[in-house]
Amino acid sequence: QAQLVESGGDSVQVGGSLRLSCAASGIRFDISTISWYRQAPGKQREFVAWITGKGDIDYTSSVKGRFTVSRDNAKNTVDLQMNSLKPEDTAVYYCCADTVDLDGRRARYWGQGTQVAVSS
Repeated sequence: QAQLVESGGDSVQVGGSLRLSCAASGIRFDISTISWYRQAPGKQREFVAWITGKGDIDYTSSVKGRFTVSRDNAKNTVDLQMNSLKPEDTAVYYCCADTVDLDGRRARYWGQGTQVAVSS
């Protein structure tokens, strides 16, 4: 059974840093693209960053130069290092896995989210 568990959310002040982690189980992790999304109160969920199984990376423009995504295929984890945090980074951050199940079907799985709050 696929499971994604986020951790590392917290309350920080402007300019601070946080490191979020996504631990995956029950999926073919090494071939999965792992993405981070976030949803602020009253807003739609938005893409933040992704890293493919091959290590290709992309970020939304608002976090480029501040956030870094990385993965450890041995531990089945993906981290999101967030520096120079701003109030507009406040949101629930979700981990998402796009993968192919053992039966060959494409599948998408979501974690339950972790709260990040940035205060001035």
